[in-house]
Amino acid sequence: MIKNSPAWLEKAVFYQIYPQSFFDANDDGIGDIPGIIHKLDYIASLGVNALWINPCFVSPFDDAGYDVADYYQVAPRYGTNDDLARLFAEAKQRGIRILLDLVPGHTSIEHPWFKASQKHEPNPYSDYYVWNSSIWEVPQPDLPIVRGLSQRDAAYVTNFFSFQPALNYGFAQTNPEQAWMQPVDAPGPQQVRQEIKNVMKFWLDLGANGFRVDMAASLVKRDPFKHETARFWRGIRDWLDQDYPEAVLVAEWGDPARAIPAGFHADFMLGFNNPGWVSLFRKRGEGRWRDAYAWPFFDSSGHGDIRQFLDEYLYHLEASYNQGYIALITGNHDETPRLADGRDAAQLKLVYLFLLTMPGTPFIYYGDEIGMRFQPLPSKEGGYVRTGARTPMQWTDEPNAGFSNALAEDLYLPVDPSADRPSVAAQEADPDSLLNRVRALVKLRQSLTALDADADFTVVYAESGKLPFVYTRAKGSQRVLVALNPAARPASVEIPGEINPTDPVALDVPESASLTRSAGGWTLTLPPVSGATYQLSE
Repeated sequence: MIKNSPAWLEKAVFYQIYPQSFFDANDDGIGDIPGIIHKLDYIASLGVNALWINPCFVSPFDDAGYDVADYYQVAPRYGTNDDLARLFAEAKQRGIRILLDLVPGHTSIEHPWFKASQKHEPNPYSDYYVWNSSIWEVPQPDLPIVRGLSQRDAAYVTNFFSFQPALNYGFAQTNPEQAWMQPVDAPGPQQVRQEIKNVMKFWLDLGANGFRVDMAASLVKRDPFKHETARFWRGIRDWLDQDYPEAVLVAEWGDPARAIPAGFHADFMLGFNNPGWVSLFRKRGEGRWRDAYAWPFFDSSGHGDIRQFLDEYLYHLEASYNQGYIALITGNHDETPRLADGRDAAQLKLVYLFLLTMPGTPFIYYGDEIGMRFQPLPSKEGGYVRTGARTPMQWTDEPNAGFSNALAEDLYLPVDPSADRPSVAAQEADPDSLLNRVRALVKLRQSLTALDADADFTVVYAESGKLPFVYTRAKGSQRVLVALNPAARPASVEIPGEINPTDPVALDVPESASLTRSAGGWTLTLPPVSGATYQLSE
């Protein structure tokens, strides 16, 4: 067990829900919290035991809720605070914990804090946001600003879109000639920090089990090594360890080597910051990954290079060892295209074998468990190219894919119009479906201590341009060997004899796979596009 980390994380498998697209319980065309409650038994049937729900707070929804206008109220389109409290309670009865999406770096311009802060007259909120000294001041190249939209003679710094003013956590590097760049211990930054802590406490007391933190590295400005940002999060973690020891913080940082020592229980590897993760799934020039690699590892050509992922991964794993977990994902609301695009069922099943046997905390994006596909769509609520990865969950073959009884034109986003679109109903009836394979692999992970999040990870065979990829996981007296061959041809490798003194036990092995004794130890052979899991003796 990792020190000061909730024990439940050892077995955690997360499921991400984009609430406006999951299930519509009141037939207005938009998914909602009662809809999530309605589908909790399905979620439990996957074997997952934790949810991450994208922002569900009051917002003008210019950025799909990442422009918060009230941190303390559920947006009416999703329901009420009482609905969210009921979701916490119903999920708890099923052994499911829930992380809310915390957006601490910025708010909407519609937030009352900002409306007060932009006024000409000084007031308690004047320093809640980062304002320069005058709209006439020459902009700083590293601090994007918006000017001319406030009463006060100043421009505000943004974190992302123009309507997302940056909250003021202070500057790590200040300049006496620019007094508006306040130090981190100035009254304004200290008030903002307390406000965010108050928000977290409110939802934890209502029943939340923690937070996924949006743009976690974006808080303190002019903080090139993120030391001050990390100091803030370390303080938050110390508070949680003391007052809410079962609560979890997951960072959207994309740098586990930095985020986990900064106090997060886990951090994602993501497309915007981790080319190694991208190399698993995307070709060079595909979608937004123009700096990725020529061939992804999970490709039937067999031309991918596992070292492009593994070298990056092992760096982060070593830097965060015994401090927290790396979170590997199938996708999320920002990643395009979806995992299923360009892959058949066999490839997808192999990806899940990898995801669910690696260390750390796996995250499954809603719909990826049935192979939902990206839909090219016009931008919705600031989604732009990402919009096509946010379409309604496909529950059945009925109208609107069973997502809603509203008119098709009233849906939040259109459903996949393809005649062969996958659905939960169809795959539940097929024992060999992707959905049922995911369920089986989650069950396998939950049943083996060697596949716990904190179990040891050892690379057995991983060579550039060669297959298969072989590794072991171990914890206590249990040891498991996993081998992956994404190529459309068989793959074999010689494994040293010390890997196992007696015959391994097949746990999850295709019929034509084999692990047999050889002169040097063992010969492992995998059929095309397949993987195998064996239990080893000690």
